[in-house]
Amino acid sequence: MDKGTLHSIALVLMTLAFLGVCWWAFSPSRKKRFEEDAKLPFADDEELGKSAQERGGEEAGAGKGQEKKGQDEL
Repeated sequence: MDKGTLHSIALVLMTLAFLGVCWWAFSPSRKKRFEEDAKLPFADDEELGKSAQERGGEEAGAGKGQEKKGQDEL
């Protein structure tokens, strides 16, 4: 195989990959999911804030436990 043949094979593979991604992105069966995902930035801020506060409380609790453990070891 010479260099030209390898480039031709690579070109065909990349073209197929590109067409596959385009088919995946624009297929009608995924339209509903993509429309829902497009609305995520406009989701209710209270719902997002509540989940962030819950995670923050858990992370803060873990950090306090680590600080106490460190002080006990000294």
